[in-house]
Amino acid sequence: MESIKTNRTDQLLEEIADYVLNKEIDSEEAFKTAHHVLIDTIGCGILALNYPECTKLLGPIVPGTVVPNGVRVPGTPHVLDPVQGAFNIGTMIRWLDYNDTWLAAEWGHPSDNLGGILAVADYVSQLRENKGETPLTVKEILEMTIKAHEIQGILALENSLNRVGLDHVLYVKIATTAVVTKMLGGGKEEITNALSNAWIDNSSLRTYRHFPNTGSRKSWAAGDATSRAVRLALMAIKGEMGYHTALTAEGWGFQDVLFKGKELVLKRPLDSYVMENVLFKVSYPAEFHAQTAAEAAVQLHPEVIERIDEIKEITIATHESAIRIIDKKGPLHNPADRDHCLQYITAIGLLKGNIVAEDYEDDVAKDPRIDELRDKMTVIENKQYSADYLNPEKRSIANAVQVHFVDGTATDIVDCEYPLGHRFRREEAFPKIIEKYEANLATQFTEKQAKRIEEQTVNYDRIKQMPITDFIELFLD
Repeated sequence: MESIKTNRTDQLLEEIADYVLNKEIDSEEAFKTAHHVLIDTIGCGILALNYPECTKLLGPIVPGTVVPNGVRVPGTPHVLDPVQGAFNIGTMIRWLDYNDTWLAAEWGHPSDNLGGILAVADYVSQLRENKGETPLTVKEILEMTIKAHEIQGILALENSLNRVGLDHVLYVKIATTAVVTKMLGGGKEEITNALSNAWIDNSSLRTYRHFPNTGSRKSWAAGDATSRAVRLALMAIKGEMGYHTALTAEGWGFQDVLFKGKELVLKRPLDSYVMENVLFKVSYPAEFHAQTAAEAAVQLHPEVIERIDEIKEITIATHESAIRIIDKKGPLHNPADRDHCLQYITAIGLLKGNIVAEDYEDDVAKDPRIDELRDKMTVIENKQYSADYLNPEKRSIANAVQVHFVDGTATDIVDCEYPLGHRFRREEAFPKIIEKYEANLATQFTEKQAKRIEEQTVNYDRIKQMPITDFIELFLD
């Protein structure tokens, strides 16, 4: 059935479709940053395979399912249909909250889109190879990654889903839908049709990210979103109709029903801004609003570790978004609760001088000193930090930590405005991203295979023309 032609298509749908189809990305900075995003994201997924709570969700829906030309899931033996493949890859890469981040009116993790992009790329490329055609190259995947980052990130600049109780993974679904529909061979009609269905689709509530319901769904929600995007794209390619005023229909469109009547806007033209400014989680697997608090706490560790029992108060000056998302008091019930708690993350940094994924597990959390320190913490908003967080020329994520002792002395205030993964610290961060990648690979692969993967993937000029099927095969058991 063809789309209904009685209404003019919503402008936002057309702008996204035109961007995906026609915009040439000529920023070398964006491509090189996207290369680091790709290997960092794969590495985060490989690390997540060490966690049974993640791996229990992977594999086919029906055990034993055989899929011709199926999607190969890195680090596993699974070969899946593209929809379930996107869920598997998306869940892996998001599980530990260690992949890249975007902070604006809405928050999110643009590399979540790689769940769908990699799944569709592997599937499409295998179909092409079976026909004697050329598979997609890594550079083509980087272009789609840049565009998915841009769609999700520019939507996030002005349109806050969290203010209406919706989760940011909706923007993952929108961005993935747009780019994978193109990858599957869709034109403007197919892309706008798929996008309209993505907006009409159900939108996840944020409740699984907040007290009293914080739970592991936040680790698979993006995988779910990106897999749904692939499903909608496949339907559009088969000719499924779209809905021209999915956003603006009076009384029934997304804006009236789910966005409190506000208009969705694109604050700036779609280009490569988001990839150029994306935030990497280089040092610590922690919710990004706490990254600079973690850096400050780790810096204070040598000064306070021998005086833990003498601490009277710990003050954390932060920005408004951090207070709304991760300022938590009281019991923390699971790892998902802990890695979204500013006070818990700061306490671990002070106590251990480092923060790793295992620090959110029950055996670490039972250390009574953690909650003792949390009870001594006072979190306050620094208005300048809040302003600079939203300033497009700064995009800071600032925190400051100071420890006060019972004898009246105190440490210096350790403030950190830009975390290591910020654009302003890119040159410092890139070598650390490679180190993180290598360490993550070492958790699953033999030394020989890990070295081969590194040799083939860490150099941008070497990897960019690699067929994506060859890239995926590097990570197979």
